[in-house]
Amino acid sequence: MEGDMTGDRVTLDATDRRIIHALQVDGRASFSRIAAVLDLGERTVARRYQRLRSHLALRVVGISDARRLGHLDWFVRIRSMPEAVDSIGAALAGREDTSWVASMAPGTELTCIVQADPADVDRPGTVFDQLGRRRNISSLTAQCLLAPVAGVGGWAGRLGALTLDEQSELAPNTVMSHERDARVTPTPEDQRLLRLLAEDARTSIAALAHLTATPESTVRRRVNDLTENGLLLFEVEIDPRLYGRTAEAICWLDVEPARLAAVGKQLATHGEVAFASTTTGPTNVLAFLELSSPAALHDYLTDRLGALEGIRHVETALTGRRIKRAGPLLVRRRTA
Repeated sequence: MEGDMTGDRVTLDATDRRIIHALQVDGRASFSRIAAVLDLGERTVARRYQRLRSHLALRVVGISDARRLGHLDWFVRIRSMPEAVDSIGAALAGREDTSWVASMAPGTELTCIVQADPADVDRPGTVFDQLGRRRNISSLTAQCLLAPVAGVGGWAGRLGALTLDEQSELAPNTVMSHERDARVTPTPEDQRLLRLLAEDARTSIAALAHLTATPESTVRRRVNDLTENGLLLFEVEIDPRLYGRTAEAICWLDVEPARLAAVGKQLATHGEVAFASTTTGPTNVLAFLELSSPAALHDYLTDRLGALEGIRHVETALTGRRIKRAGPLLVRRRTA
């Protein structure tokens, strides 16, 4: 029986979870390919995907790898007057260079990730420049995300529905470039494709060709090239509450340098960790947590993190409201 749905309420069953896991393995996999690997009917896969998509419970987005663009990802923390949080959050969410915008409890703080060219960080018009001009911001800090240590390829909490053989069969048959760390400069045509795929990574080749006034063969080749050279990545956006994770938190860790690698490896095995990265700044590891309740945060801190050697200090904050996730807002708002 399909996952229950009451009004705007959607729940997931085991089949839904398998389809979602498949989409994280290959965000553009056809319904027929997913159906064949998962031993399901193609119409079943398509119907379940459309049900979740139409209720805004699921979206596959294309994201650009900052490293391949020669950019840096910055985790930005903003403290402001309570009455300004909503307007600042909306302005940040409307920008193309931001993601994971959230207000933090009790409502005097915002966080987001900003992707920026190192040469442009402090130039006029950048998010840092715009935020610096706001009088209702009391403080702003930014930590550069150095190297991801957990959550690469999606949150582990939603990646346990397929067998290793199924994942291997679904994995795209692409030959990655040997120069994956080399900088890529997208053409204007590539940039248009990346913007469209950022809104919906499953947009068909025919639709992309129509929207860009480009032959389908050219669009197909460019999408394949962008994927193979590592510039175009795919992320499944889904409300963690559908997995029983009703509390989101951010955790800043101060870890002894000699233990950074070991702590990172352990974080990668924690189902509570949606993403973690080493950073610059007074703390050197940042982790996004998905938890069943605030009480579960206590258990995680005492039982999981407390057992790791080398952690000198921990700071945590509960997310109040997620304003924007990985992909762009479908309705643009004013800039910051």
